[in-house]
Amino acid sequence: MTKSQNNKVDKALMKEKFSSVRSSITKFLSLKIAILAILTLCLQIQVNGQHRKVRNLPGYDDAPYHFGFILGMNHMLFTIKPFPGFQDTKYYSTSNQIPDVYADSGFLYGVGHNPNFGFTIGIVSNLRISDNLDLRFVPSLSFGERDIYYNMKTWFNSVEDAEPMLVTRKIQSTFVEFPLNLKYKGTRYNNTRPYWLAGARYSLDLASDSKVNRQNNDVSVVLQKNDLYAELGAGVDFYTTFFKFGIEAKMAYGLLDVLRRNETIYTKGIDKFHSKIFLLSFTFE
Repeated sequence: MTKSQNNKVDKALMKEKFSSVRSSITKFLSLKIAILAILTLCLQIQVNGQHRKVRNLPGYDDAPYHFGFILGMNHMLFTIKPFPGFQDTKYYSTSNQIPDVYADSGFLYGVGHNPNFGFTIGIVSNLRISDNLDLRFVPSLSFGERDIYYNMKTWFNSVEDAEPMLVTRKIQSTFVEFPLNLKYKGTRYNNTRPYWLAGARYSLDLASDSKVNRQNNDVSVVLQKNDLYAELGAGVDFYTTFFKFGIEAKMAYGLLDVLRRNETIYTKGIDKFHSKIFLLSFTFE
């Protein structure tokens, strides 16, 4: 291809990628703002005292254990790291390396993702260890989806006729989750109490190889069923007359590479592929 043709193709790819990334950033920032607001509220409650008033549920935190449930909104993302020089690998339709693409050959020039919002429901099991420390087990069910986009250059017969192409693959997930966290509770001020969380989570993706993904993706991109996450979070508990209500923000970082690789353009050029999930939840205990 001539230099002018290359520039034209690259500009088209960049324009398509910028549109997708802009939408992703908008969604990501909205959740980040919510998380920062909760963290700020925790610090303000911990540092600033309040005027004394009647305490609701004064002996609630002294119980050895209690239960409840959560309702939450999740934001599922990927961390994708391609191999160095992945743009130089050529893929051929005759070897079924570029399925679902109408072309003879192609190059992969970029890969990214668009996160989407989903929802989470779960059951809270809380064991008191000390005045300021609890052990929490919150088995949950989470639903969500993510889009992976591939910037390609494909052609018939001659590379000089290469045209830019943006291919999207939708990844749907249904997670059965088993998080185990330590909950450190700050000082209670009247009817509010901040807390911080740290722990781990095992997740089983029931939709990783489901018929839905087969239909949407022709099994071009499939994830492993099992994953492990490290979790950090913070929240605030509010003691009402009849129950304890909490607002919690938590970040989970996947520790395992969850991509099932094959010889296609969709997976061969990817070195590392990890999940990352942000959760904003409401607890009722």
